[in-house]
Amino acid sequence: MANNDELFKKIVAHAKEYGFIFPSSEIYDGLSAVYDYGQLGVELKNNIKQYWWKSMVQLHENIVGIDSAIFMHPTIWKASGHVDAFNDPLIDNKDSKKRYRADVLIEDYIQKIEDKIGKEVEKASKRFENFDEAMYRQTNARVLEYQAKIDEVRSRFVQAMNDNNLPAIKTLIEDLGIVCPVSGTRNWTDVRQFNLMFSTQMGSTAEGTDTIYLRPETAQGIFVNFLNVQKSGRMKIPFGIAQIGKAFRNEIIARQFIFRMREFEQMEMQFFVRPGEELKWFEYWKAERMKWHQSLGISAQKYRYHDHEKLAHYANAATDIEYDFPFGFKELEGIHSRTDFDLTAHQNYSGRKMQYYDPEQGESYVPYVVETSVGLDRTLLAIISDAYQEEKLEDGSIRVVMNLPAFLAPYKVAVLPLVKKDGMPEKARQILSDLQEDYNCQYDEKDAIGRRYRRQDAIGTPYCITVDNQTMEDNTVTIRIRTTMQQERISLDNVSKRIAELLKESRIVK
Repeated sequence: MANNDELFKKIVAHAKEYGFIFPSSEIYDGLSAVYDYGQLGVELKNNIKQYWWKSMVQLHENIVGIDSAIFMHPTIWKASGHVDAFNDPLIDNKDSKKRYRADVLIEDYIQKIEDKIGKEVEKASKRFENFDEAMYRQTNARVLEYQAKIDEVRSRFVQAMNDNNLPAIKTLIEDLGIVCPVSGTRNWTDVRQFNLMFSTQMGSTAEGTDTIYLRPETAQGIFVNFLNVQKSGRMKIPFGIAQIGKAFRNEIIARQFIFRMREFEQMEMQFFVRPGEELKWFEYWKAERMKWHQSLGISAQKYRYHDHEKLAHYANAATDIEYDFPFGFKELEGIHSRTDFDLTAHQNYSGRKMQYYDPEQGESYVPYVVETSVGLDRTLLAIISDAYQEEKLEDGSIRVVMNLPAFLAPYKVAVLPLVKKDGMPEKARQILSDLQEDYNCQYDEKDAIGRRYRRQDAIGTPYCITVDNQTMEDNTVTIRIRTTMQQERISLDNVSKRIAELLKESRIVK
């Protein structure tokens, strides 16, 4: 397999070649950090959404879903703190004229040191039998030196961010000798804050327009509907409100394919609890969400928690679930204990009470909230990054295969007549028609059967049904399994049942 940079380039190229993800407006040279999902990408994306919705809403009787509007009253964003505090610290290089997020420059510097530690550990693990990684990290002089540097940088960085001390952030960048990736120089401007919200005008005349914002998150649509859902659904604390929807952020440094975009989708759930019980539920959802990610069939070693050192203004506890992308561990999902900040803020700004009457306690209060917020696009990127494999076969050829979880794959079944004659295409079409009611299927009769198998491997189709000469004699077909390339022969009458069995077996967590 290629190194990480080469691997990521291959994943991006593969995603375009096979219809998963395209650069938006490509015939006009594209639009930076905006992407379109192709015919396979939209199916995979929808399957992820359905899986999340089922696990979060369908399987929890105390969680319901909504779909709130993208345009919202502008005061909502004042109440939430986004107008005043939704900023990124930016810095320009005077030579290249390129703009960077100052915090990302520092985080990338830390990541490079962590990569050095990883290389030291990897080399040592090859030298010593019964290698104890934890002991090595605690005792090796070079590793300890690297870790001390990381701790020092992180301490200065967190202090500067907490104090909103922009000159201190610039000083740290200069002290670390961080250079512009384009010009290679350290000729930096001062650091300044930049608000990430997109604004637009609403109104029929130029004089009568109001400035409104494209929502930078989906959570506020849940909070302002808290009482609507609670009263209409007769919900009792604790309960949750889930939502999947688009959000928009004017990211200056948008990069790494669909990992950081200006238009993206979130899958969020806000869980309303009694004051004082929020940290218990924070730990509960922290564990539950990790289980969900691991249910996608990705190795547990690919995930880790990252507790926040600098808490957002609304939180009293926060952690991220990170995935080991080809470009390093990065955030997939945030779990936050948001206290009563949001509901109290909306109560104050709107003048409407946002309180819940608790019949068990005989009192009214503003509930506390535990949030789970996962990036749909990032989850899709994690899934295709994990699924992309290059396998060397016995004959020396290379098989490129997307080992997508079968229950998430865009197409569940491909129906392939061995040849385009002798009634095989007609029989294959009949099988396709029978299966389409239950499964998303593809029909393919072009090229040799081996080439067609490779094409289905490349898009992640888990099962191929082949109609051959024997089918015409005894009404049996072969089912080929993508992951093993093994085939089994079954009666046509049992095809749908067998596909259902295989899909059920593919689920890691029921």
